[in-house]
Amino acid sequence: MLQKTKHFYAIGLSYKKADAEIRGHFSLSDSSKNLVLEQAKQTGIDSLLLISTCNRTELYGFAEHPYQLIHLLCENTKGTVEEFQKVAYVQKNSDAINHMFKVGSGLDSQILGDFEIISQIKASAKRSKRIGLLDSYLDRLVNSVIRASKRIKTETELSSGATSVSFASVQYILNNVSDISEKNILLFGTGKIGRNTCENLVKHTNNSHITLINRTKTKAEAVAGKFNLLVKNYEDLEDELNSSDIIIVATGAENPTVYKSLISNNSKKLILDLSIPKNVNENVTELDNVTLVHMDDLAKITDDTLEKRKAFVPAAEAIITEVMAEFNSWLDTLKFVPTIQAIKHKLTDLKNSEFTSHRKKIEDFNEEQAELVTNNLIQKITNQFAHHLREDSNTSDESLELIKKIFQLETNTNV
Repeated sequence: MLQKTKHFYAIGLSYKKADAEIRGHFSLSDSSKNLVLEQAKQTGIDSLLLISTCNRTELYGFAEHPYQLIHLLCENTKGTVEEFQKVAYVQKNSDAINHMFKVGSGLDSQILGDFEIISQIKASAKRSKRIGLLDSYLDRLVNSVIRASKRIKTETELSSGATSVSFASVQYILNNVSDISEKNILLFGTGKIGRNTCENLVKHTNNSHITLINRTKTKAEAVAGKFNLLVKNYEDLEDELNSSDIIIVATGAENPTVYKSLISNNSKKLILDLSIPKNVNENVTELDNVTLVHMDDLAKITDDTLEKRKAFVPAAEAIITEVMAEFNSWLDTLKFVPTIQAIKHKLTDLKNSEFTSHRKKIEDFNEEQAELVTNNLIQKITNQFAHHLREDSNTSDESLELIKKIFQLETNTNV
């Protein structure tokens, strides 16, 4: 059971108030996530979930005060507490639960209906579980959010049409570059956004001049093999930057990898930076031949697809309300679990006392048979109490107090 003084919090920042540069300050790498979780265990936090994407960084967990979570985040990123306070949000208990449902269901995404976040939530839950920081509460909540997300995908058209950051980038290219099929395109970075962008490029541009570069060449080769594209070594980056007309940067580097001094010719270039933290130094804009566009600019693109999605928001919210109600119903039952356990212990103590008395009075006392019968009775009695409390939710608090008084129980029923 959770300590009485602890509450469930969601703390974080997102594209809504924090620009790409600030989000980059609070971005958590895989190694940083592990450090946060290890430190959380050492400081007495017993359940924690971390999410860090290009659009948001969030921590969900139990703490006596939200500053415990804020401190963990700032200790393991480049961000400061002062910076966090300017753009952050802190949600508590039911508000935190509601927030996770909205995030996981695509309603809080930078591009409405973009469900890529749910895979991050799943991966984060697995990471927390491995390290022993996923209790039954958070595990149940994550599974409920996943269930709501699946229902929204199958029962509504909130995610219909090809709209995501990767698709928006290709859409931007199509709208702003003429003779696209003749242009040399460089994709630097083959993570999830890079792979999706690559697929959209091949599908929509009819371009056979696409080159891939990744720090780990084998990863680029795996992506290129699916589409029969060219792969170059990381050492060739400068040459490829100069020979390309369109450059898409989608790496996971902590610091900029593309900057002004790498571009030495005067050919016109469009650079799209899809990375958080930013991986293209702003100084490239000092070059007259370079146009730099960041993912925040791409996310502002509105089209018919997004407008159509808005019509399905009420249906998605109705599904969230239904699944969240089921979670809250389960949550309500937790408050009387300690009382039910205390009743069981009390009845077991009474049984053991009677057994001691009967062993002295009855010479051939059949303890094994008596054990079986009394254990069954204890289970049936506790089941009756549990059933009553579940069915009579309106008066469950009064019932708990009455049961504790009758059985002379001393237990904390707060969760």
